[in-house]
Parts: sequence; C-alpha cells; structure tokens
Amino acid sequence: MNRKPIKKFWEKEAVRRRVLLMLLIVSTTAVASGYMANVLPHMGRTGLEIALIIFFAMLFAWISIGFWTSFIGFLILMRRYNRFTINWPSYANDPGIEKNARTAILLPVYNESVNRVIAGLRSTYESLESTGQMASFDFFVLSDSTNPDRWVEEEAAWAELCKEVDGFGHIFYRHRRPNIKRKSGNIADFCRRWGRSYRYMVVLDADSIMNGGTLVRLVRLMEQNPDVGILQTAPTTVGRDTLIARVQQFANHVYGPMFAAGLSYWQLGDAQYWGHNAIIRIEPFMKHCALPQLPGEPPLGGHILSHDFVEAALMRRAGWEVWLAYDLGGSYEEAPPTLLDGLTRDRRWCQGNMQHMRLLLTRGIFPAHRALFLNGAMSYISAILWFMFLNLSTIEALAQAIFEPKYFPAHRTLFPHWPVWNPGWALTLLASTGFILFLPKLLSFFFILFKQRQAKLYGGFIKLSLSIGAEIVFSTFFAPIRMLFHSKFVFMILMGQKVGWHAQPREDRGTTWREAFRFHYGGMLLALIWGFIVYTINRSFFWWLTPILIPLVLSAPLSVWSGRADIGRMFRKYGLFLIPEEIKPPPELKSLKAYLAKLDTQAASLGIDRSKGFVQAVVDPKINRLHLTIQRQRRRVSPKIVERRRQLVQRALTEGPDELNDLEKKEILIDPTSLSSLHELVWESPEEIFSGRWRVSTP
Repeated sequence: MNRKPIKKFWEKEAVRRRVLLMLLIVSTTAVASGYMANVLPHMGRTGLEIALIIFFAMLFAWISIGFWTSFIGFLILMRRYNRFTINWPSYANDPGIEKNARTAILLPVYNESVNRVIAGLRSTYESLESTGQMASFDFFVLSDSTNPDRWVEEEAAWAELCKEVDGFGHIFYRHRRPNIKRKSGNIADFCRRWGRSYRYMVVLDADSIMNGGTLVRLVRLMEQNPDVGILQTAPTTVGRDTLIARVQQFANHVYGPMFAAGLSYWQLGDAQYWGHNAIIRIEPFMKHCALPQLPGEPPLGGHILSHDFVEAALMRRAGWEVWLAYDLGGSYEEAPPTLLDGLTRDRRWCQGNMQHMRLLLTRGIFPAHRALFLNGAMSYISAILWFMFLNLSTIEALAQAIFEPKYFPAHRTLFPHWPVWNPGWALTLLASTGFILFLPKLLSFFFILFKQRQAKLYGGFIKLSLSIGAEIVFSTFFAPIRMLFHSKFVFMILMGQKVGWHAQPREDRGTTWREAFRFHYGGMLLALIWGFIVYTINRSFFWWLTPILIPLVLSAPLSVWSGRADIGRMFRKYGLFLIPEEIKPPPELKSLKAYLAKLDTQAASLGIDRSKGFVQAVVDPKINRLHLTIQRQRRRVSPKIVERRRQLVQRALTEGPDELNDLEKKEILIDPTSLSSLHELVWESPEEIFSGRWRVSTP
C-alpha cells in the first residue's frame, strides 16, 4: 500500500531536534571558548583578549553547525532508515501521473553557451521521454539574453532541436525583452503567462541535467503529499575538467550526501529552496511567493538578488511545506570552472544573503527560515569575523613582544598577574578545532568504504584515500583566499557598492596570469607586509600564521593553475578526484557529452561563426523567417521611433553590422518591419558588400 502523506506531527519532532542542535552547539562552543581563554596570556582578562574570545566563540559556533549537521547525517545514512523522509520507497502499485497534473520544466538562460544549454535540454528531454510520461510535461526555454547574437543563436538552436526530437508542442522558447528582477522575474513572467495551465513547475539552471525517472518521481511525491509546496533535490556536481572544479565535484560527492541528510534531519518540512533542480506547486507559488521590493537603493535595497530562500520562507508562511529530498538521485549541476568564477558568483550571493537580513523580522516568517536567513548571511560574515580574529591575534602577539607585561595592576592585589602561555592548552584547542573541521571528512570516508562499499567508484581504496587527503590540502589553501575576498565583499556591500548581473561561464576556459594578478595582487601584498612585520617582531607567532600567509602570497599562481583543464585531466589520469559518474556515467550524462561533441563538430564543418547571430538573422532566409515568426505582431509606434529605426537600418547597410552596438542590433531585431527591410536591402546590395560585411560563414 502507498504511504500516507506526511502530517503535521513532524513539527513537534522538528522542535525537539532543533533544541538538541542548539544544546550541542552551545555546549561545544562553551568548552572550546574556555580552552581559548586558558591559552591566552592573561586568561581573557584584558579587553583585547575578551574581544578575541568573543570572535573565537562566534566562529567556533559557526563551524559547529556544520559538524553536528554532518555527524547526524552520518548516523542517518549508516542506519538507512529515516522516519520522516519525503522520498518514501516506491511500491509496485505506485500510481501514474494524473492527466491534469501537468508539469512545466523551466530553463531560464542569460547569455549562456547555447550549445551547452541545448545539449543539456536534449539529454533531459530524451531521458524523460524514455519513461513514457512525456504527455504530462512541457519544456520552456526562458531567455533573458541581452546579447543579440546569443538571442538569435538560441532561436535557431531551439528550432533545430525541436525538429530533431519532434519536440514542437512540448518544447517552447520565449525571449523576454525587459530583464526585470533577473531570474525571479523570468519565472514570474512565465507564471503570469502560462502558470495556470500547469499544476507544477520544475525550475532548472542553464547547466542543470535531470534524469527522467527523477522528474516523474518528483511529480508523484508532490501528488502523494498535497501539503508540500516545494520539493528540493540535492544536485551533485559533474562535468568539469579544471582542477578546482574537480576538487569541488569530488567533495560534493563524498561529503555532500552526509551533509544533505543532516540538513533534512534538522529542517524537515522547513527546508530551503536553492533556486534550481526543484519542483514547485504553481498555484500557491503564484499566490504567496511574489517577492517584495526592499526600500532603499541597492545593494541592500531594491530587488532581492537571491530569491530562492525568500520564496521558500513565503511558501512556508502560507502554510505549505518545503522539503529536501536528500536521497533522491538523478539531479546534476556544474561547478564554476575557476576560482575567480566561483568568487564572482559568491559576490552575487553575498549581496543577496545580506539583503535577507532585512527580512529577519518580517511578520509571519517561521523561526526556522529566520535562522536560514541568518545562516546564509553568516556564510559571508564569518569570513570577516575570521579576518578580524586573525588581526586581533596578531595585535595581541605583537603587543606581547613589544610591551613589558604589567605584573601589578592599578588596583591593589596580594599577588602579581603572571602572563602564562600553556602549550598543552593550545595543543588541546588546536586538536579540538581540527576534530570539528576534519572528522566529517573521515566519517564520509568510512561510510563509502564500509556501508556503501563503493570505493571502486572513486578509484579504489588507495585513490579514494589520496583524493580525500589532497582535497583537505586544497581546501586548506583556498580557505584564506576565500576569507579575504568574502571579507571584501561584505565590506563593499556595507559601503553601498552593488553587483552587476553577468552570465556564469560554462566552459573550462581557465584564468590568465593578467586576470589572476589583477584580482589577487592586493591580497598578495597584504600577506607579504603582514608576514614581514610579524616575522620581525614575533617570530614564533609568524609560524602559526604561515597556513594563512602562504596561500595568500601564492594566490595568483593557485588561481591560474587550479583553473587549468589540463592539470585537472592529469589528476584524473592518475585516478585522483574521480567521481562515480566518471567510472559509470549515467545515460543522460553520456548523451550530454555526445550531443556537445556533435554540435561543435557541426559548427566546425559548416564554418559557422556563432558570434554573428545578428548577421544570420539579417542574411539567412531561414533564420530571418524563424525570428520574424517568433516575434510578436507589429506594434504601433510613434513616427519619431519609426524614423529613428529607418536611419538605423540605413546605417547598418552602409557601415556594416560591426558598427552597431548591442542595443542598436536589438532594436532592429525587435521590430519586424526594420528587420525585413534590412534583409531585403542586404540581398539587393552589390556582391562586394554582401560577401564582405555580411558574410556569416567561411568558405
């Protein structure tokens, strides 16, 4: 028999679990802070040492959350039974999808690599088609692309895909002219236009891949649990070759399942939504999840940049549950290919999470989601706390070396105050901090080795062991670099500097030495000055700082080398950082790779320059007709606009497309009359003009 939907009895269990989490965090932090006070020369009796203990306590509490979440996740995975999991095992008589339970799969894109988007869409489409449930699903490519060449390329690739897979009527394309509210506005625009035709929507990212069986399972879970508004999967990262991306992929596969299980244990029906690879019940989403505009100017005001956490909180406030299906596979995404690409994404996320702090006191938000807002902001604020802790520690160490200790304070006392350095306490504190940081990694290793017995999917026992050790080394080196950048991000946001919206790179393009030094020279210089001062005044403390200073000094070379695909492939050749999808690739990832290779080969054989989409829309009769067909009907505009566009067409004809900027190209593309006129004029122009300025392919 089928399992009944999860009822509200989970809420009482959630309270007990969260109280337990708080007790664990407070107790471990109190013990560690006591050790910290005993390590300091004055036992925490000076103002500077009190500040050090406060910063240490905040940081230790922060890392304790991750430790206890991973630890409880380990226990759940070892037990292999979770009373409150949303993903209850399938049964033989598991019902099919109702005819009215139609689902839209949304693929928002913004100036993305078109080949990657189309290959991923085709892979997911064909995987879903193999389930026999395609009648219940439709796909929507929702383009916010501002690059006119990418816009035209997207249309042509969409039409070609529909022709090849017979997808007309199931795969749709829409280009949005005003990019209001970015991705959240893109989704909202879909809901206004077509949302009432569907019961659910699955939101993907441009780099997302999902197994067809997983998509069907998500819909069935929503049908079986009518109180659930959002069901989030735990996507695994795949598909990259650069060294840093391979390290992230490996860490995601080895440590991610344990952490996700722990998150589900604490959150239950108050989980967060990560913005992609999740299914959403459309009706309550449209009714309750409209994002407010924050008062004031960006970066802390204006449109909310990170919409997902807020939408989950609003859905929960309306009485709908939000769950994490941590044990549901077949959900994939890609990691940023370079350190700088990852930091660029972090800059955007940092602003969004800082905005969430303004929503902490919003009426009706559940305490669990207030905690998630705070937790998200702490992901970046903790960096500046760490930076301040290191600075205060340095000041304390320099003060101890420069100034003579005061044995007799101003007030009367019978005994002097002796500054004490207790190496035993220091080593105990260091060991306990290392225990909190690294035990989850060891537990993940044991789980793979003894419970899953899947070490061979990571290259075997020796390769898995070496990979975990190497990952610890790499994460240790990258941590100070991220600390410095995240501290800078928080400071810039507080100073009022907003972030732009840029497309995320989807290729293993690497980092140039010029880019690396331009982004890292400040941190390198800071580390050199910092290290020189400490080495000169207090040499013993200098050696304690070297794990921080050395990565900062080497940040530019680390950024370049870690972003190189050839180095990543070399590690793969020697069996390091292997993931199961590389040992036994699932069908959807195999087809993704094959489709990408096919598209690249086709473009090369035809001599197509994909950077000239605008030229193709003007010259190529098929693409011109396609673009005009997709465009809306002609709009009535003022005579002034008509004349401006006429002059723009004449300038494009006489000066060539390279003399037009993107806004001018877009103005021609959005106006069927201008585009048709330019198409005719170009074809009527002399051969030397046609083959010179308007050539779209090589011979």
